Amino acid sequence: MNLGMPEMIFIFLLALVVVGPRKLPELGRQLGKFLAEFKRASNEFKNQLETEMLNIELEERAKKQQQDGPKVLPPEEPWERLMRPLTETVSRTRQELMSVMTSNPEPPQPTIPPAPAEAPASAKSADNT
Repeated sequence: MNLGMPEMIFIFLLALVVVGPRKLPELGRQLGKFLAEFKRASNEFKNQLETEMLNIELEERAKKQQQDGPKVLPPEEPWERLMRPLTETVSRTRQELMSVMTSNPEPPQPTIPPAPAEAPASAKSADNT
């Protein structure tokens, strides 16, 4: 309904002649209230349809997830998350130690550092004098 200015003037003059100048403002108010109520009802209907469509879509997704099976992992304990790096480090160290022990069957020989050489006796007596 695309009304231009000439059409609006014609409708106003027709209403003025038919209704009269005294009742025209009251008729305008009633027409405005009717249009506002109609707009509110149409928006409410539109929102209700959108809500129902969303509910149907959510139900379909829920049915599909039930058919596919749950893909949710069990909840993880916080201490498990904290202990995992420590456990992995210990097991890795144990494996390395076992591989070293199995590849080199003889134990390593301790190395004894040589004793420091003693100074000559004449040097000791010179220091004491």
